[in-house]
Amino acid sequence: MNKEELIKSRYWEHKELEELTDEEWEMLCDGCGHCCLTKLIDEDTDELVYTNVACNLLDLESCSCSNYLNRHKFEPDCIKLDAHLARTLPWLPSTCAYRRVAEKKPLPFWHPLLTGDKRKMYRYGKSVKGKVVHERNRGEWEEHIVVWKL
Repeated sequence: MNKEELIKSRYWEHKELEELTDEEWEMLCDGCGHCCLTKLIDEDTDELVYTNVACNLLDLESCSCSNYLNRHKFEPDCIKLDAHLARTLPWLPSTCAYRRVAEKKPLPFWHPLLTGDKRKMYRYGKSVKGKVVHERNRGEWEEHIVVWKL
């Protein structure tokens, strides 16, 4: 099946995450960039806090990794998301397609698999585009803690 046929089949609606091919897995990602942001643990409360600080490999315009295939070489802390992590990571946004498929929920109406491109996602503010800085430019962490409704 080619990419267009896969999308028309809406494979994500009738497959478990573990059943996805590598191509299906990669296509499912909406490219929002939230996975690429630094999360911190508050020392006083042990609460997970979010920042607007992106991995240095994140292309801030497209919200895609600028060196996806070699990312672990340059960013050893980068995780490889898999089905287990999609079900258990507490910081994945509620809009994350992997999380939504794991929870048997539909993709959001703005998801690129449904719309054909990322523009609707950008229009609705569901990506990190225009909201983040690279880690190398961050300054003090306290200045970058954010609360975003997703």
